[in-house]
Amino acid sequence: MELTEDDVLEILKLFEQSKFDFLQLEQGERKITVSKGGFVSATTAVGPGPLPSAVPEPQIPPAKTAATEPGLAPILAPMVGKFYAAPSPSDPPFVALGTKVEPGATVGLIEVMKVFASIKTDTAGVIERILVSNGQFVEFGQTLFLLRPDVPTPG
Repeated sequence: MELTEDDVLEILKLFEQSKFDFLQLEQGERKITVSKGGFVSATTAVGPGPLPSAVPEPQIPPAKTAATEPGLAPILAPMVGKFYAAPSPSDPPFVALGTKVEPGATVGLIEVMKVFASIKTDTAGVIERILVSNGQFVEFGQTLFLLRPDVPTPG
C-alpha cells in the first residue's frame, strides 16, 4: 500500500497534535522525517548506524541552499510545510535582514493542514540572510535563514 498525499497530510496533522517531538517514518521508497518547534533528535542522521561524536548541529544537508558561509549558523525548517514570514498578511515579518534575535525568538511559521508551528532560533545573533520567501513550500531540514551568532564577551 502506497501512501497518498492525503495520507501524508493526515500523518502530519496527527503528529502536530501529538506529544511527540520527532517522527521518522519509512514505507518503501518514501521517507518522512518531521520535528516540532526546532527539536532535533540525536538520531537525525538517517539510519541506525552510529553518530559521530560531538555533533553540534543536525547533520541534514540543507535543501536547495548554498553552502553555509563561514561564521554563519543555519536556522533549519523543523518540518515540511508552507513558510510564513509574519503572523498574518497585515503584520510585519518576524525578522528582517539585520534583525538581532535572542535564543527562543520566533523567526517564522510553518503551516501544515491549517496547523501552525513556530520556527525558533536556538542562538542569539543577527539575521544575515533570508533564504525563503513568504508562502514558499519548505522541506524538513531546509535552511531558511543564516544567522551570525553573537560572540560572547569575556567578563
